[in-house]
Order: sequence, then C-alpha cells, then structure tokens
Amino acid sequence: MYQAAADSVIQGLTEPCPDGAHPSRVSPAALTTTRQSSLTSSFSDHLAGKDPQAMRTGQRQNKGMRTRLGCLSHKSDSCSDFTAILPDKPNRALKRLSTEEATRWADSFDVLLSHKYGVAAFRAFLKTEFSEENLEFWLACEEFKKTRSSTKLVSKAHRIFEEFVDVQAPREVNIDFQTREETRKNMQEPSLTCFDQAQGKVHSLMEKDSYPRFLRSKMYLDLLTQSQRRLS
Repeated sequence: MYQAAADSVIQGLTEPCPDGAHPSRVSPAALTTTRQSSLTSSFSDHLAGKDPQAMRTGQRQNKGMRTRLGCLSHKSDSCSDFTAILPDKPNRALKRLSTEEATRWADSFDVLLSHKYGVAAFRAFLKTEFSEENLEFWLACEEFKKTRSSTKLVSKAHRIFEEFVDVQAPREVNIDFQTREETRKNMQEPSLTCFDQAQGKVHSLMEKDSYPRFLRSKMYLDLLTQSQRRLS
C-alpha cells in the first residue's frame, strides 16, 4: 500500500511541468501535500448531496487516505521514539530493561501489556502507524474498571465514549457498527462492564494486526539489541 502511494509520488516528480516550470523546484513534500489536498477535495465533491451515513463513511475513508499519504513523509520506527515518551530518565529505563523482559513481550500480547516499558514501546510504535488511539482506549477502559464512585463512574463512562467510541470522536477507535451501538445503549445506565465488548474488539484488533508488526519492527529489534549489548 505504501509502495503504491510512493510510486505515485515518484511518477509525479517525472511528469512534465506546465508553463515551463522546473521540476527541480518542486519538492516531494510539496507534491505529497498537493496530492493529499486534491484527494481530500475529490472526496468532498463526490459526497455532496449524499445522506449522513454516506458522509460519515466518506469522512472515514478520507481520514484513511490522509493517514496513508502522511506515512510517506512521517515514518519513524526507532528505539529513540520509545525513549522519548518515557516519563523520566529514559536512559536509566533502558538500563533496567533486561533482555529477558524484552524477549518475553513476544510470548503474548497480554504479557506485553502487563509490562510498563512494553506498553511504552508499543505506544511509540503505534504512533508511527497513527493508531495509538486503540491502545489509549484499552488503557482508559482498564483504568475505568477501577472506579468505585458511582458518580464518577457515570461521568468517566461518558467521557470515554465521547472521546473514543462515538462517531467522529476525537480519537475514534476502529470498531463495527453493532458494537458501537451496543456501547451507546450501555451509556443509558453505565456500569463497570459497559465497555467490555468494545474493549475486547480493540484488543483483538491490536493483537492480530499491530502486535505482530511491532515484534518485527526496528524499534523492538533495537531494544533487544541494546539490552543484549549491555550483557556483553
């Protein structure tokens, strides 16, 4: 997918420029931005006059296009991304991370999620794929389940729903329509289990999709290499 988009940009660099313009003066970043803007406009024009459901579908597709095009110019996958988001003293954190601990992250997705440095590394990786909202939603649900105050429970539930679950939420997660509507119904009488179905869907998505890519990523392999060097 990324290769097809990249080929499109490269082709644009070799096409003749109108009015005697010089191709060498047009940067790849500018071409990417221009094509991205063009695709956005095309979708907007195509959806004009359609029903609200079609508009929402088109907006999600449009968002996906912007994400894929953005990956051409924003693709960072290194150990430094992991250390940059640690709360404090990242170098000390790396020294404390043993090869055994980092290796165990590959045992299962739940093992990774049970380790604070594993969560930090996975979050950094998801940022490179523009999908960190999935992990943030899962973590928010885990924290929500610890709520003991009935008053706070209601307010927290609505805040999580509006931020992650509702259509066009600021950090909308990728769940199916039925799950979204079931969660919406749960908002009428929020409980500690009201997000279980949605959280399970997101967990499964990350486990089957993002997690295997993380284990093959340069970021994870760099962490293993650095921890092994400290032992030699």
